[in-house]
Amino acid sequence: MEGIEHKMVSVNGLNMHVAEKGEGPVVLFLHGFPELWYSWRHQILHMAAQGYRAVAPDLRGYGDTTGAPVNDWTKFTTLHVVGDIVALLDTIAPNQAEVFVVGHDWGAIIAWNLCLFRPDRVKALVNLSVHFLPRIPTTKPVEMFRGFYGDDHYIYRFQVPGEIEAEFAQMGVGRAVKKFLTHSKPDPIRLPKGKGFGDSPDAPIVLPPWLSEEDADYYASKFEQTGFTGSINYYRALDLSWELTAPWTGVQVKVPVKFIVGDLDLVYSIPGIKEYIHNGGFQRDVPLLEEVVVMEGVTHYLTLEKPEEISKHIHEFIKKF
Repeated sequence: MEGIEHKMVSVNGLNMHVAEKGEGPVVLFLHGFPELWYSWRHQILHMAAQGYRAVAPDLRGYGDTTGAPVNDWTKFTTLHVVGDIVALLDTIAPNQAEVFVVGHDWGAIIAWNLCLFRPDRVKALVNLSVHFLPRIPTTKPVEMFRGFYGDDHYIYRFQVPGEIEAEFAQMGVGRAVKKFLTHSKPDPIRLPKGKGFGDSPDAPIVLPPWLSEEDADYYASKFEQTGFTGSINYYRALDLSWELTAPWTGVQVKVPVKFIVGDLDLVYSIPGIKEYIHNGGFQRDVPLLEEVVVMEGVTHYLTLEKPEEISKHIHEFIKKF
């Protein structure tokens, strides 16, 4: 796509697939679930044209990145994944002590933790969709979501290895990917046991205007090759990551930050989150938070829904540094 280069990089025991374009300061893009480097293609082109080296990997367990022990979900903690990112930066940008980082969804969680563990590597951060998640010592994440939304919530349904993969295989992996990508409501995703997404398995999937058949098929084809296990393992490791990050309880993120979220994003609609973001909690935990942008009428997949606006938001922020 328009001069984007693809290569494999040996990183932390993985063969990591990386898409990149441009020369200059590195801007590292971290994708979410169930996505790939491909979600950043518009931003890669935009930032390369502005004089940056835009780099977007397929994360551990995703896409064309190979070598992850997908049958062992304990190897998908935040420490493993942040370790991948630090090793990637050491390999592709050995002469840049700090880089710009942009994350969405799980990529945003990884970026927040990169800033917690290695703030010396991040010049500035733009995160989309998922705000900073301060560690709550008394509550494990999976039980928290189960308490909010019940046993059908997708995060709880993801916990038993192999169970949800079998259901997705029965409905068709490609169909499951498209169902996630077309979830355009602030309501939580529910997966009633044995009932897929709760609708008829033959019901047509109507793509939104911002998602072409070609783009949806690209995501679907990659997940048909790899299956879902690698990507779902991040959710299975949520509670283990919570245990392992106990030493960072109460630690602030101390890099400059811009946060962007859609007002119809299902994460923004989690109970208590709007209050946390807007009533001082977010600023307390991220003292260098410079700007919060709430995009009206936008759901979870901001980079796909509003690619030009997101690209401009990213550039406007990082060009100050």
